[in-house]
Amino acid sequence: MTAGTLAPLDVAGRLPRLREKLAAAEMPALLVTKPENVRYLTGFTGSAAALFVTRDEALFVTDGRYRTQAEEQLGTSGVRARIEVGLTTSAQRELLAAVAREHATVGLEEHSVTWAEKREYAEAFGVQVAPAGALVEGLRRVKDAGEVDRIRTACAIADDAFAALLPRLAEGVTERRFALELEFAMRERGASGTSFDPIIAAGPNAAKPHARPSDRAVARGEMVVCDFGCVVDGYCSDMTRTVWVGDPGADARRLFEVVLESQRAGRAAVAPDVACAAVDKASRDVIADAGWADAFPHSTGHGVGLEIHEAPRVASTARDTLLEGDVVTIEPGVYLPGIGGVRIEDTVVVTATGAELLTVTPRELVL
Repeated sequence: MTAGTLAPLDVAGRLPRLREKLAAAEMPALLVTKPENVRYLTGFTGSAAALFVTRDEALFVTDGRYRTQAEEQLGTSGVRARIEVGLTTSAQRELLAAVAREHATVGLEEHSVTWAEKREYAEAFGVQVAPAGALVEGLRRVKDAGEVDRIRTACAIADDAFAALLPRLAEGVTERRFALELEFAMRERGASGTSFDPIIAAGPNAAKPHARPSDRAVARGEMVVCDFGCVVDGYCSDMTRTVWVGDPGADARRLFEVVLESQRAGRAAVAPDVACAAVDKASRDVIADAGWADAFPHSTGHGVGLEIHEAPRVASTARDTLLEGDVVTIEPGVYLPGIGGVRIEDTVVVTATGAELLTVTPRELVL
């Protein structure tokens, strides 16, 4: 499995949709600085840029490192914007301030702009700056066919890499070594990197939901929680499997069966117009009925896309309702010191009829 030809992304259509949101919010202009949001709206993959969007125009600025890259990527994506490249940081700020002064109010991305940056923009622009909410993140939430194709490909690469390395867990490999080999295997198959640092947690370490891989060797009779993902053309995958290395005992087997039932219940609940909190409840109720409610300390899932955690949240406190095109994880887990832990996670895309699995590695893995 490698990252081959991917379906095209509709980047050019995103700025018009953002402008509709600006109009609805009665906001004349928005400054976009979060790299993932700039990438989503323009196709630019560099690490430093800003996009100033009004209801009629867009200004893109970046420094000299990205002169050729910016012109190529925005040209390829078909985005209509004024492009100013090769500018120093101060020159970029002066240019943005000049266009900002044409508007009474400029919106800032409140979830990514720091308090210090807000003050700096207010002083530099000389106009009112206001929190704009999550306008771009709201657009990013529902994935188009090209985005789903990239996530699906990232999931397939992770599936294939994990299947190739799985026997290593029965050979006494250390957690850290397996994590390194898994990262290399995903990159070898076409991933540009990992979605996050892999979690490989065996035996007692499996009782820690976010354990870091250690130099501890995997032993017979243990369960191993393997949580990992990779990136393809900017889009993330996410999957967790709990592997039995020999028979871990009756208590551990019971724990695994309950979490597996919980995960099935959560996946079965996924459909358009279903409350995210209801999906969380479907998974959580199974674990609560088994008497382990307090040992399931995290949410059932989260959105996946250009970031490994994005909207919507699948949690008891979530207020969102699932939409067709959402890509979310379903990942219940139970963690019991002295026995170990189990987490089973799939990434799914919400379809008109329910949920399409993007991660296909078998959930019951015994070595």
